[in-house]
Amino acid sequence: MSTSTIDPTLLDVPGPGLDPVSVRERRERRLRILLPICAIVSALLLWEFLVWYNEIPHYLIPAPSLIAKTLVTNFGSLMGSAWFTVKLTLLSLTLAVVGGVTLGMVFALWRPIEMSLFPFAVILQVTPIVAIAPLILIYVPDTFWALLICAWIVAFFPILSNTAIGLRSADHNLRDLFTLYRASPWQRLRYLLIPTALPYFMAALKIAGGLSLIGAVVAEFVAGTAGQNTGLASRILEASFRNEIPLMFAALFLVSALGIVIFLVTSFLSTRVLGHWHESEIKRQS
Repeated sequence: MSTSTIDPTLLDVPGPGLDPVSVRERRERRLRILLPICAIVSALLLWEFLVWYNEIPHYLIPAPSLIAKTLVTNFGSLMGSAWFTVKLTLLSLTLAVVGGVTLGMVFALWRPIEMSLFPFAVILQVTPIVAIAPLILIYVPDTFWALLICAWIVAFFPILSNTAIGLRSADHNLRDLFTLYRASPWQRLRYLLIPTALPYFMAALKIAGGLSLIGAVVAEFVAGTAGQNTGLASRILEASFRNEIPLMFAALFLVSALGIVIFLVTSFLSTRVLGHWHESEIKRQS
């Protein structure tokens, strides 16, 4: 039998016009989507079955179907609260990125400033937000700005620390090469320091995205705010006071969904920024 008549599938090799790398990548991409979905759906079905089988009252653990029904029933108020939480989270994350990157560049370029100011950043990081949130709420009259400051404090340090470390992580041989060719400070920053710091920054962005949401929720818990212009944490508190457990789970589901969306968006940004050149995102061909 000639080689040309052999079916490629029998040899476990791609047929004509099929790239083995692209086939493997498509299969991996499908599995990356399908496996988590199947796992989550299986967990929800198991949860539903256990609640039904053991006849657990809804005021102890509501079934996923009841949570979904509650979410639909209270969709308007929950979405308003979710938008407040989204706005607070994104604003705090934006301020953390702007302030952390700016101060991180200053720390990396001027060592005396870093030695002078870095202890203050560490103090903000190690002090629990639940301990300083009441003070911020006292000294800042506007509740929204007080909550924004609390969320910003939580998300700020990872951006600052990783940016400063990344800017200082450039290879010393490359630094000497740039000096040899008399590169300007702008050229050194653009072609050497920023590419070196990007993986550190993207990793910090994934962390800070979740921390900004945690900071926003925790700050609102501490504030104990109520009313229409409040976030999902307030809905959880109100539902707990009224013993409306399904509503608590519905609000908690939205918080978790928001955190997942933030993680997916930051992961996508990391792939787009680093996927074509950095080792952490390059897809292996073997």
